[in-house]
Amino acid sequence: MSIVKKTILKNVLKLRLEEFVGLLFFPPMVYFTLKAYLYFQSKGESYRIYTGALWRMIAVVVIVALLYLLAKYKPQWRIIRDGLPFGICIAIYTNLHDTVHFVNPHDIHYTLIAIDKFLFGVEPTIWAQKFYNPYLTEFFSFCYANFFVFAPLVAAVLWFQKRYKEFRYVMVTTILCFYSGYFLYVLFPAAPPRYVLINEFTKTFTGGIITRTTSEAINAVLPQTSRCAFPSLHAAVTTVSLYYSYKYLRRLFWILLPFGVGLILGTVYLRHHYVVDLLAGFVLFGLAVKFAPALEDYWERLRVRYSP
Repeated sequence: MSIVKKTILKNVLKLRLEEFVGLLFFPPMVYFTLKAYLYFQSKGESYRIYTGALWRMIAVVVIVALLYLLAKYKPQWRIIRDGLPFGICIAIYTNLHDTVHFVNPHDIHYTLIAIDKFLFGVEPTIWAQKFYNPYLTEFFSFCYANFFVFAPLVAAVLWFQKRYKEFRYVMVTTILCFYSGYFLYVLFPAAPPRYVLINEFTKTFTGGIITRTTSEAINAVLPQTSRCAFPSLHAAVTTVSLYYSYKYLRRLFWILLPFGVGLILGTVYLRHHYVVDLLAGFVLFGLAVKFAPALEDYWERLRVRYSP
């Protein structure tokens, strides 16, 4: 190996695996966010969703710079470096909701609807209307609203228990699952049922404050141009959390199980996903738990091998 290549590899390996993958996704996110924003500005239009994406992009730039400085000058502040990659991952996720359709306009949601009807004989999100109940809606809304708490919870518990090896497996698997989903979002743009099938729903949700609050938040944050339905990361990442809680934190698993199942079922009940999205999410989960820990171990061996 040449000296130049070895130097580049050493610098790359100063990063953790999830940090490296996040940096790979970062330039395309910046490019497409700016492209979308400048396009609408040139048309004399100022779209809130792209303005919001621009500010989130700037926030991610600041966070990435902070992460680099902390890693270099304050390595003892481990909790910040351990947690920040998840924040970057979520920031990229929210920007994708705004820009996927701008990147790839070839929607597949009607194909997903056709697959669901072929598998079940009905469109499941429409069929689910017969089960609408204010208490059930409130429960599913609560589960759905806590997705970004649910996703890192198992990793956080392991971190505070100082079980760092297990923490690394959970964190890396969760984040790589997210990034794999992001890549598939761009390849297979699909709007959720709440937008595509809006004229076919005959019932409206009734619920309490949680239902109203989550509905208002979704309408405020996610544009109607959102194309991040396939695969369902709610299904994939939640199942990752349930898998690792069963493996490492059995008592926590039994606490999380009803809320995890409620979150996954709620994605269809609340019209956020087609069932085929969930099936794809479960496949993504299986691949993530199979390969992510092995990739983490391989990356760490490389870091040891090429460390000064």
